[in-house]
Amino acid sequence: MAQTLEILTHRTETMRSIRSIVRSMKTMSVINARPYEQAARAIEAYRETVLDGFHAFLHRNGPLPIDSERGAVPVIIAFGSDNGLCGNYNELLAAEVVQAVDAARAIRLICVGARMEGASIGAGMSPETTLLPPATAEGLGRLASTLITQLDAIRSATSSGAIAVSLVFMQRAPRGLQVPVTKRLLPLDPVLMETLAQRPWTSRSLPRFSLPPDRLLAALIRGYLFAGLFRAAAEALVTENAARLARMQQAEQSVDEQLEDLMAETRAVRQNEVTTELLDVITGFEALKARDERRKKTGQRGGDRR
Repeated sequence: MAQTLEILTHRTETMRSIRSIVRSMKTMSVINARPYEQAARAIEAYRETVLDGFHAFLHRNGPLPIDSERGAVPVIIAFGSDNGLCGNYNELLAAEVVQAVDAARAIRLICVGARMEGASIGAGMSPETTLLPPATAEGLGRLASTLITQLDAIRSATSSGAIAVSLVFMQRAPRGLQVPVTKRLLPLDPVLMETLAQRPWTSRSLPRFSLPPDRLLAALIRGYLFAGLFRAAAEALVTENAARLARMQQAEQSVDEQLEDLMAETRAVRQNEVTTELLDVITGFEALKARDERRKKTGQRGGDRR
């Protein structure tokens, strides 16, 4: 159906308004991701401090016994998104959780995000706990502490007193992509602990502790858990905003293409209207000219009769 110039102008203004909204969403995605990136870098420094504590502990007390996962209750924590405009973010994570569940036969699932809970239920899993993701970077610490409390409750309720914790979250990939990953948090990575135990102590002062070894080890493990949970939550929020930014870039490109088509169609319609108006003027001029010629000829014949 042919479009009038008025309709095309209205559609063009609407698309320009949509483009302005999309650009605002792009800017917000970049701004929102920045504090989480800084938080992720900051927690790495904290994690290194905790690993230095493990190094000192292992140097003083010897290697830790290798924990067997037999009898440990598997727990999976899935960090999803509660915001829209980031594609099938939660569905991809739910598929990763299904694979983790099949591999570990997990019976406990904790979801971060109501939409993540919905995606998990849609994939045939029933989370036992759902927490809200933090609205700001300051909430990452509170979320990590809450998750540690949840894990303590699960561990206390188990007969073996042991849990195996895995984290499922989105991680940044090359070329601006995001991929779901599963990382084990507990039991402690034996390769990492062995590496720390074999690392030489370079300081001339030997490590000394004021806490009993069992309490010190528990504090180190708690700090290690906090760093891992904090890091996964921060990375999930960075990738969420990156996914939203990618969708907004695609939307902006689509809007630009539609705007270009609308402007081309508007120019064509405007040109047709100008051409029609010129033809009307020319036709009117020719009609007036023909009328004047007829009157002139009629006047000349009347003069000849006289």
